[in-house]
Amino acid sequence: MGSARTALLILAFAAIYTSNVRAQSTPPNFLVEFEGQFEASADKFVALAKAMPAESYDWRPMDGVASVVSVYMHVARYNYFYPEIALDVHSPMGAAEYDSWEAGVADKEKAVAILAESMEHVRRVVSAMSSEDLEEQTRLYGRDVGQWAVLLQLVTHMNEHLGQSIAYARMNHVVPPWSR
Repeated sequence: MGSARTALLILAFAAIYTSNVRAQSTPPNFLVEFEGQFEASADKFVALAKAMPAESYDWRPMDGVASVVSVYMHVARYNYFYPEIALDVHSPMGAAEYDSWEAGVADKEKAVAILAESMEHVRRVVSAMSSEDLEEQTRLYGRDVGQWAVLLQLVTHMNEHLGQSIAYARMNHVVPPWSR
């Protein structure tokens, strides 16, 4: 009875160890899945930014909440920021320019161009990555994570604000182009 119990404990610990290792490694086909999710969201974000009338860019649902354009610039900022801080991919801009975007871009054409270029930046970063790169460890928000987790955070962040932007559009009587 003792050896059977010992064998079961060994098997249980092995299963726990194996599942922990799998949980920390890159999911299979992560780059393919990421690219699909990112492309769908990036295309929607840029299409929505183009569909919003210029006069709605300074609209916000209430005081103290980000305006339409502030949300677009926030997403653009983090499309540069995450690769810079966690993947060691230097941004074409400095932190001061990021700050000025969120605070001061009001022109629709400029905002759409900045947002679209930030999406292109992410595409370039991801196209230069290999499956092996995804396994490499980095730091994000004080945690040690695989580089794949940075990309997951990036697309999750973008999708959070895509939902916010869809709500803003509908409050401004704009139907998202893909919903027509």
